Amino acid sequence: MPLISRTSSIRIKQDDAGIVHLIFDKADSKINLLDRSFIDDYVKTVNKLKKMTFTGVVLRSAKTSFFAGGDIAELSDSAVQDIEASFQLLSSLKESMRWLETCGKPLVACINGAALGSGWELALACHYRIALVRSTSLNIPTVTLGLPEVTLGLIPGVGGVVRMIRLLGFETSIPYLLKGKQFDSEEGVKLGLIDQIARSNVQMLAQATNWILSQLQPVSQPFDIKNYQLPGGNVNAPNIASMLVQAPAMLKKKTQGNLPAPEAILAVMIESAEVDVDTALRLETRYFLNVISGQVAKNMINTFWHQYNEVKAGASRPLDYPITKFSKVGVLGAGMMGAGIAYALASHGITVILKDISIEKAVFAKSYTASILANCKLADEEKGAILRRIIPSKSHSDLVDCDMVVEAVFEDRKVKSQAISETLAAINADEVSESHNSSNNCSGSNVHGLIMASNTSTLPISSLATASTKPENFIGLHFFSPVDKMPLVEIIKGDKTSSATLAAAYDLVLQIGKVPIVVNDCRGFFTSRLFFTYVSEGMRMLSEGVPAEVIENAAIQAGLPVGPLAIIDEVSLSLVDNVRNQTRLDLKAEGKERLDNPADAVLDKLLALKRLGKLAGAGFYDYPRQGQKQLWSGLATVFPTQDNWDIETVKDRLLFVQSLEALRAYEEGVVTSTRDANIGSIFGLGFPAWTGGVLQLVDHYGVAEFKRRSEQLTEQFGPQFTPAAILSQW
Repeated sequence: MPLISRTSSIRIKQDDAGIVHLIFDKADSKINLLDRSFIDDYVKTVNKLKKMTFTGVVLRSAKTSFFAGGDIAELSDSAVQDIEASFQLLSSLKESMRWLETCGKPLVACINGAALGSGWELALACHYRIALVRSTSLNIPTVTLGLPEVTLGLIPGVGGVVRMIRLLGFETSIPYLLKGKQFDSEEGVKLGLIDQIARSNVQMLAQATNWILSQLQPVSQPFDIKNYQLPGGNVNAPNIASMLVQAPAMLKKKTQGNLPAPEAILAVMIESAEVDVDTALRLETRYFLNVISGQVAKNMINTFWHQYNEVKAGASRPLDYPITKFSKVGVLGAGMMGAGIAYALASHGITVILKDISIEKAVFAKSYTASILANCKLADEEKGAILRRIIPSKSHSDLVDCDMVVEAVFEDRKVKSQAISETLAAINADEVSESHNSSNNCSGSNVHGLIMASNTSTLPISSLATASTKPENFIGLHFFSPVDKMPLVEIIKGDKTSSATLAAAYDLVLQIGKVPIVVNDCRGFFTSRLFFTYVSEGMRMLSEGVPAEVIENAAIQAGLPVGPLAIIDEVSLSLVDNVRNQTRLDLKAEGKERLDNPADAVLDKLLALKRLGKLAGAGFYDYPRQGQKQLWSGLATVFPTQDNWDIETVKDRLLFVQSLEALRAYEEGVVTSTRDANIGSIFGLGFPAWTGGVLQLVDHYGVAEFKRRSEQLTEQFGPQFTPAAILSQW
């Protein structure tokens, strides 16, 4: 197939049947991205096609993926610098896509890998779409499709909203546009967005050729045919009109008005459906540029694009250490956390020795994985393989050849230290015995290379490491509950943790598909410190007379997933009390004293009333056997309410108290990058996505305004809002 021409992003070939192949192949890049260079190349390519004679066009990729999306950083910077020039640039791309779509020649997308964002938008502008289907035998990965822009605080800007609405209708397209839901080839077929699936690139090209050559009449998009009706009904159809009347209120309830992108998408969905395609595309561009140039988009792009990609690329991992591939890991403790960690490991190909003092408890914990798998869209063979990787045990000897052992017993220093020392002593004894009885080396790791990790949320790693004879091989791995749903793992370096151990732990977290952040050791580390400031501020406000429902609703309105009183109930008041008491003891041993605050009095009153939280059926909330939880009606009696509260101030207190604690942790060197602080706060604690994270919140307000508001809160409510000194260097 002769090469006609090439640009930096696209190669143009034409085969013997007259079919032109536009091959996306961005120079010096592993992926295809939409940037200014690609747009210029695409427009030039289409202008060249306008002068050619051809039978049809195939869009395909020379990379392992089809098209990864837009270069968010460049698009954002361009919009901020010159919004009108950005409008003209995007319009030129859309006009070229539209010319191909309406020239009458068949246009096919051959999707060989991920097609996300603008990649999926390029595919949507084709008349026919063929995608590879996953094949484990041929090592073909799952093809991922969709428009995830909303998760970055953006809206699709290259025709995604306009075409998805016209192809799917309002109701069906909602999760794919407003939630950024992604899907695979098979789901694409069910939706009618993928026309054929293929099991190889050769087969896919043959299918594309056959379809193009079978078209004997000019080809157009279905929505370009006169009197086309949207699936499910047009805007004025009674069922659609009724839904659209309610949609803004439902969306506002979900986003609390903090996220401009979903609201803009809904506006484009409605407005674009009432005009012709070309006008709709211009509307979409205007909305896109308005959103991308806003502060919320900047916050989310910074964290969910730049910083998240840095974390996944190993930004906090020590350099000069080879990647460690884990094959066998032990888990001590078959409680809820141990069972969850076992599932996370086994579901990513790692054999797990799930050890407890009771074999019955270990076997029962394995059933937790079975219950998760029951709701997974996996083949029965895959589910069976995952279950077989979890081996219940009550014997230390089964841990001998593990690459790592993760301790996940009860959150008590004595219990954890005993479990760690007993395990290491037993493994050491077993290996010594084995070495006397065999002339061969062990096939797996030995005690000299074994990494011991503790899953703790508050207990200092350096003190737990004293239970090990090799503290350089000891590290903290703080998983979040429920492990199967929570993406973050907080890696805690002890005073003596080696760089090699840290690198290996980072590798394990990435291997099991989690998001790692790295912090230095201290009481509460990073995320737990923020958590306790949040719940303490909630209890402090309750003691001041702020109504409980105001506190909880303010949290939701600010974008936090759960109110502080509800989350205390979830973790249990007794656990919060245990942490408080352990902190007192630790500080006393250091010759220090824990200062009480009004939150302590609130906790003590609830404990005295035996209201211990959700598991006990009573805490700040009541938990009836039937029906939803309700705030306990007695709270107003125990903590009389006042009228001198302001909802915006309550929201600020809940956000600022966490950001200020994060600044102190950054100042102290507990967390060493704004990246890990922001990612940790959002993925571990549910800090509002619109802020971009606890430290990005400072930039959202601007340093001067953030400091001014902190000083104001300090004067009104106490020293927890004292601005961190590091703000002067921000």
